[in-house]
Amino acid sequence: MVIGVLQFELFIPGSRSLKDKRRVVKSLKDRLHREHMVSVAEIAALDHHRVALMGLVVVSNSTAYVNALLDRVIAKINAIHDARLGDVRREILDADHLPTEDREELWTEAERRDGGEA
Repeated sequence: MVIGVLQFELFIPGSRSLKDKRRVVKSLKDRLHREHMVSVAEIAALDHHRVALMGLVVVSNSTAYVNALLDRVIAKINAIHDARLGDVRREILDADHLPTEDREELWTEAERRDGGEA
């Protein structure tokens, strides 16, 4: 499993209130989710009406697919008229290399043999 994480700043210069900001942020979140099946959330700067710090995550079995999708997402964000893209941080995580100390297995051995059915 490959996890792609994108953290980005969104500057909304035309926003005069939190209501204006929410309209732009919600529109972008809905569009990215609908068109790319990613999870998107506003994660910081909630009280600032001209700045949004956003987080986006995608899960796949292919690193190449995740990188290409994140490239398309960045291009789409750059193309919106109501906001300007600021700093972007991209991270690709391979689940095989994540810490396993406290990680509990999702399925028992019997469930794996039965195709995941309990």
